[in-house]
Amino acid sequence: MLCYENRKNTLTVRLTGELDHSAATSIRRELDALIMQTGAKKLVFDLKALDFMDSSGIGLIIGRYKLMAQRGGSVAVRGPGARIDKIFRMAGLYQLVERMA
Repeated sequence: MLCYENRKNTLTVRLTGELDHSAATSIRRELDALIMQTGAKKLVFDLKALDFMDSSGIGLIIGRYKLMAQRGGSVAVRGPGARIDKIFRMAGLYQLVERMA
């Protein structure tokens, strides 16, 4: 599930539950539309309530990173749990996205 807040050119997206193949497809569409509508320059993924993420989630993050980079923007993550943090480290995602406190 996806909830969002747009404030001062920063689009914060709260992901909850599981980010797997079936969820990633719909989130990708909704998120891309939000990025275009808001004109955000920074995309922040709030992952505090995300319980599970597979390779589809990694693809979602990388794809939004590429989209934001093309638009002159950036991507950050906040609040990943220990398992999600491990996935980010193993996949090298912290080389692309900022980890916020």
